[in-house]
Amino acid sequence: MASTSDSAPAPAARRLEYAFAKSQGIVFLSDAPPWRVGLRKGADPLALMEARRVLGAPFEVVELEGPAFDEALSQRYAVSSEAARSIAESFEPDLDALADTAGATADLLDSEDDAPIIRLINGLISEAIGQSASDIHIEPSEHAVVVRMRIDGMLREVLQAPGKLRGRLVSRIKVMARLDIAEKRLPQDGRMSLTLGGRGVDVRVSTLPSRYGERVVLRLLDRDQGLRSLDSLGMSEQLLTRFKSSLETPNGIVLVTGPTGSGKTTTLYATLNLLNDRARNILTVEDPVEYAIDGIGQTQVNSKIGMTFAAGLRAILRQDPDVVMVGEIRDAETAQIAVQASLTGHLVFSTVHTNDAVGAITRLRDMGVEPYLLASTLRSVVAQRLVRRLCPACKKPAVIGEQEKGMLRSIGAENATVYEGVGCPECRGSGYVGRIGLYEFVAVDDEIRRLIHAGATESEMAAHAFRNSTSLLRSGLRCVAEGVTSLSDLMRAVSAQGA
Repeated sequence: MASTSDSAPAPAARRLEYAFAKSQGIVFLSDAPPWRVGLRKGADPLALMEARRVLGAPFEVVELEGPAFDEALSQRYAVSSEAARSIAESFEPDLDALADTAGATADLLDSEDDAPIIRLINGLISEAIGQSASDIHIEPSEHAVVVRMRIDGMLREVLQAPGKLRGRLVSRIKVMARLDIAEKRLPQDGRMSLTLGGRGVDVRVSTLPSRYGERVVLRLLDRDQGLRSLDSLGMSEQLLTRFKSSLETPNGIVLVTGPTGSGKTTTLYATLNLLNDRARNILTVEDPVEYAIDGIGQTQVNSKIGMTFAAGLRAILRQDPDVVMVGEIRDAETAQIAVQASLTGHLVFSTVHTNDAVGAITRLRDMGVEPYLLASTLRSVVAQRLVRRLCPACKKPAVIGEQEKGMLRSIGAENATVYEGVGCPECRGSGYVGRIGLYEFVAVDDEIRRLIHAGATESEMAAHAFRNSTSLLRSGLRCVAEGVTSLSDLMRAVSAQGA
């Protein structure tokens, strides 16, 4: 650590030019005395002379590793929602044209373009990434444009902009995503790649015509956070061991099930990453390809030209694969091809939209897969949900009723302290920070195969499957008993049946 000897009075909060800060590896870490300045490890200490000139006061120097510096830089220069709101409110309708298309790798924070509409978009994306939002919703109404962000699975309104912004805001996003700005009657889908403070972010763009203009949803995919290991997903040790064991089979079908936004794709990618040892030929057909994985052949579905899941799966089976991943089994044709692929010696991974693990079995049966084929090919099913973590800074003990106590009694935790979220500045008033996965696992053993052959109901199969395994609800109740999440959020995510 070091400090300057200049004794001049400290000015109000100052900032270095972003381009200088990024290239020289220096960032201010405080907005007021005592001043702290971050210096990237390996950066030239002469850059501190500029910090001394700008601050005109003593400061402490903190050496930062590369990732820590990038995060500090991103947080320091990201435009907040308050700034975005002021931009929206001061927007002047006499802007004549939109800026040129943003480059595929243009750094949003490095932009010197002061056009209000561009600064507004940059500010919204910066704020969304800073809050770890998964989606940005831009929704036009008669007199305003409402912007909401999905944070920890819940939508929060962050901005109400004047209605006069509607057309230019949507058009600018279309330009960035290389969509047709003249076409406003049909839905469109696009993509753009951005960099924010050295952080790579892919943005999926979807437009949809509505009564007062086009609705736009931006899905943010942080390339630095995309690939995770199975061990980091939050599965219990017992479930993780059983799931990994099911992956050792050379053929068969492994399913991951749950509603939209429950983390199925993250689990599938983590599974493929585990199997990606360069000794296997792993091929996928996805809609869309969310994260690129080195060593895996990934194919994008395009239904407009006939490249459906079924067509893609049929094609990649001619590419000598060992492991196949189908983004989703949506129809009978895809289900039949997946079954045939597993019968011919391939290990097939896919997702199905059902409420629980046993429901995936009956769903495939309803699609027309013969029970004897289903029984001989299905290896295991994982069902999952995401619940919000309570903010550790503001959670407090909650008062619960007899019904809730009975649910906790079912897992032997009737005396556990149950917490609820209050809301504080650290969690932005929501009471929650981040999410954790809940999982249930069904291994298809001889008894499950017999029940499938016999056309058993879901409840009959579940009664056997969960004798030695934990259901989604029981997994969630353990999180409640440990003070990780609240009962109300668990009930929001998981049905109370099977307590």
